Amino acid sequence: MLVLLASAYYIMINVIGFATMGIDKAKAQKHQWRIPEATLLLCAFLGGGIGSWIGMYFFHHKTHKWKFKILVPLTIALHVGVIFYLYTYFQ
Repeated sequence: MLVLLASAYYIMINVIGFATMGIDKAKAQKHQWRIPEATLLLCAFLGGGIGSWIGMYFFHHKTHKWKFKILVPLTIALHVGVIFYLYTYFQ
């Protein structure tokens, strides 16, 4: 049951990460209110790194900013490491 809940969480947060990149890109093109960079990075840090990373390159958004080029992949590595640790520890 815990694996199912964790999987559902990671799917949802990655969909949210992908969507926030797309929404922010659309807002930028229309010169409208933007989603703060801290919010985009927080979404990646909370587990949506893969969705955010895919969204960055799918929408060509934030790909030249060093914070996103470095921190988003680091969040992916962090979560993969935590999942691997938990998997080996509890098995």
